Amino acid sequence: MESVPCSNEDRLTSKRSFDTNVCMELPRARGKGVNEAVARERLLDEAETLFAEKGFHAVSVREIIGAAGCNLAAVNYHFGNKDNLYLEVFRSRWVPRAKRIQERVRQSLAAEKVPSPAGVVRALARGFLEGSLSDDERQRHVQLMTREITQPTRAFEFVAEQVMRPYLKEVAALLKGLLPTRITDETALLHVLSIFALVLHFNFGRAAVTRVTGRRYDPDFRSQLVEHIVSFAMRGLGVEDEEAQP
Repeated sequence: MESVPCSNEDRLTSKRSFDTNVCMELPRARGKGVNEAVARERLLDEAETLFAEKGFHAVSVREIIGAAGCNLAAVNYHFGNKDNLYLEVFRSRWVPRAKRIQERVRQSLAAEKVPSPAGVVRALARGFLEGSLSDDERQRHVQLMTREITQPTRAFEFVAEQVMRPYLKEVAALLKGLLPTRITDETALLHVLSIFALVLHFNFGRAAVTRVTGRRYDPDFRSQLVEHIVSFAMRGLGVEDEEAQP
């Protein structure tokens, strides 16, 4: 990509704004912004991969721009700093994937002829184990969140408030209304957290499960795991076994 030469005024402006003299690679037809958009997406793609593999603190901006084929000023221009770039990875990459999984769960629930606790658990298990994420997407997704759980940053606060808490409360309210005994909102939320822990273990711990069981995550094994999760969760919820049947 051809760079636009920087004038002295441009250099001063760049230094005041970004504390750098590096000229960003911008298109000559600046109004179109095509190259800027491509550079932004490339930075996000490479940043997500590196952050997932190494964690926020172990990745430098220079490493990201080297992988993306951009220069230092591009990060400042599009994101301001490394912290904002990291947060944008979650906002524009992690959150949309989570929303896709949530929508898959809602579609499964909508297909239930008679809503039931087993149907809720089955929809959750299918949404994660048989969802629409590719293996690469799933790996980046879990790596990013695992690192945030062990070393939380602003990204975890954002995800918790914007995605996790609202969705967990949504599922808890649905489950509470379907259980045969009355429970508090807090108990319903704890039930859902326990179910999610089970689902996420079998989804994100695939390497460990495969090593222990000797089974590949093919469609048959995923279906078997879904029904195992349902059966196990129903016992924990105190629901009769026959309600766990699909």
